[in-house]
Amino acid sequence: MNEKRGISIAYYLMTVPMAILFFIFHTFPFLQGVFYSFTDWKGYGAWNFVALRNYLHIFKDKDVITAYLFTFKFAFFATLLVNVFSLLLACGLNAKIKFKNSLKAVYFLPYMLGTLIIGFVFNFIFANVIPFWGQSLGIKALSINILGTKSAWYGILFVTVWQSLAFNTLIYLSGLQTVDKDVYEAADLDGAAGLKRFFAITFPLIAPFFTINAVLCVKGFLMAFDQIMAMTNGGPGMSTTTISVLIYKRGFQGAQFAYQSANAVILFLVVVSISLVQLKVLEKREANLK
Repeated sequence: MNEKRGISIAYYLMTVPMAILFFIFHTFPFLQGVFYSFTDWKGYGAWNFVALRNYLHIFKDKDVITAYLFTFKFAFFATLLVNVFSLLLACGLNAKIKFKNSLKAVYFLPYMLGTLIIGFVFNFIFANVIPFWGQSLGIKALSINILGTKSAWYGILFVTVWQSLAFNTLIYLSGLQTVDKDVYEAADLDGAAGLKRFFAITFPLIAPFFTINAVLCVKGFLMAFDQIMAMTNGGPGMSTTTISVLIYKRGFQGAQFAYQSANAVILFLVVVSISLVQLKVLEKREANLK
């Protein structure tokens, strides 16, 4: 005889307060932002409804278009480099090498540090340490602060990739450890080795982990903010201004709260749309690989 078991009161004590806090500090502000995106509020004073005027103007705003183009470029190269290097590191750490566990700890260290802190540290390195050694060694290319040039985004890209490797490497390591060693033994008997074995056996088996990394990377890099604010503040000019940086600077410092709220809503829709497309395409690819 089956007895109906009621839900423990501990469940409500743990989940209800968290749900309320999530609504207060996340959902409600988001809904407020959506509401204000249909007004002309500057962040202070009176406001009026303007319907879709903010949204229509965004598509004519050259600064917004420039920021989106840089954001997409940055997210593409960062995602590509992070996944390539983290997969190589994971394969190396998964091999039979000495001090494997110590190396894992070393690679994970950057992820434990705050992005803002790392940004300030590398800001100092690019502005002082590298130019000092570049001048001492007579290397002209290293004698200037790259963050003050049009190539500043390369410095930001380097720091972002370096910090992001840890988390993605661990995900790939988890995937590689799920691959049965018997599969590799069978592959050796068939003469499959090196890159052929990787693309024919290893990668198809860890494809779900690639999907996770790709989606998380694109989502995160499309909203890049901390490292840019710490290293260049979006400069020189607007050369390293992502859409998140533009929303913050114009919305909170430029009295464009409602206008940038509309921009934030569009960014949200863009990120969600790209993530859903990625999931659909990559999951279909996973099915074809099996």
